[in-house]
Amino acid sequence: MTVNDAVAKRISDLLKEKKMSQYRLEQNSGIQHGSMQCIMNGRNKTVTLSTIMLLARGFEMTLVEFLNDDLFSSDELEIE
Repeated sequence: MTVNDAVAKRISDLLKEKKMSQYRLEQNSGIQHGSMQCIMNGRNKTVTLSTIMLLARGFEMTLVEFLNDDLFSSDELEIE
């Protein structure tokens, strides 16, 4: 799994956990729909720290809380 895949999976998991729509996340974070679609569909190969910070804010959590998941600590995570 790549870092980008892990970010998309984390977004999906948090959307379900918080019972939030992707549209609401886009509105809360300021990330455009097309950009979010690229992240979620795996077309975006370079999710930046700035984007992850916006996502965390959109979920009303800190960056550390967003990244505090086993997805990001796996030895099998591919860092491109």
